[in-house]
Amino acid sequence: MLSTRIPWVSATLLFVTFGAFAQAPLSFEVASVKKAEPLSVNLVMSGKMNLGMVIDNAQVNIKSMSIAELMRVAYKVKPYQVSGPEWLTAERYTITAKMPAGTNRDQVSEMMQALLAERFKLVFHRETKEQSVYALTVMKSGLKLQESPSDDAVPGTSGGPATPQAAAPTDGSAQVRVNVTSDAGGTVQQASPNGNVKFAPRENGMRLELTKMNSTGMVDTLGRFVERPVIDATDLKSRYDLTIDVGWGDMMTMARAVGMTIPMQAPPGAMDPGSSAVFTAIQQYGLKLEARKAPIEMLIVDHVEKTPTDN
Repeated sequence: MLSTRIPWVSATLLFVTFGAFAQAPLSFEVASVKKAEPLSVNLVMSGKMNLGMVIDNAQVNIKSMSIAELMRVAYKVKPYQVSGPEWLTAERYTITAKMPAGTNRDQVSEMMQALLAERFKLVFHRETKEQSVYALTVMKSGLKLQESPSDDAVPGTSGGPATPQAAAPTDGSAQVRVNVTSDAGGTVQQASPNGNVKFAPRENGMRLELTKMNSTGMVDTLGRFVERPVIDATDLKSRYDLTIDVGWGDMMTMARAVGMTIPMQAPPGAMDPGSSAVFTAIQQYGLKLEARKAPIEMLIVDHVEKTPTDN
């Protein structure tokens, strides 16, 4: 009798123990959260403001990210899936955190969920709504993209900006897990698991040089310059190199989306705000943005506090 009961008792204890661990939220061992100054076009373009997230072994360093961006990391969603107060994208924070022993970078999203709940008192609910979107599709004339060289298939391996070695694998949150740097000449470089983007200023706009870019990276990049969510309907599997010229209106759309302050006036001959050159610029590559309706799952913020609790 005893020999038959011991396995049952052991299995029961194992189940209870596992259940207890499964319910315990995974959080950072220690985290320092501080407010950062608002994003500024002048500071970014002059090389005085870098932003993004880098994971170095057990250390997580976040520079000047908004709660909306932190939610994208935590819940692996796109920018357009987060809805909340206007300041959600404007207020920026710098976070230095240490991961518990035995954890890895794939668990950072769960730790970020705990940090948002504990330090910002974040409460939200999910809601699926049918929305107007743009679908990135291949034109009937066929794809005209140039595939990236095979030895450059992984972002940052050669040429262009180096991707932080601690960047997360490509997933729904990868567009947030980036390293953004700039120089005094106004050139901004962004490296992420979905590809690299070099933003070079021009007289009436900006030139985007995309390298080692997959379709997820294209959708994320194009989505910054239009007023609707952009979804991927290309079924592209490779990585590509392409160049896109955008106008002043496109830049204003991108800046407003991230809560950036815009102190300067539009130059003479610049595109009217609200218009976009992106639609025609991508057609040279056999791509187009097609207006559609699609169900989008939203994270609706019910409560969140601007000032985090003390460190």
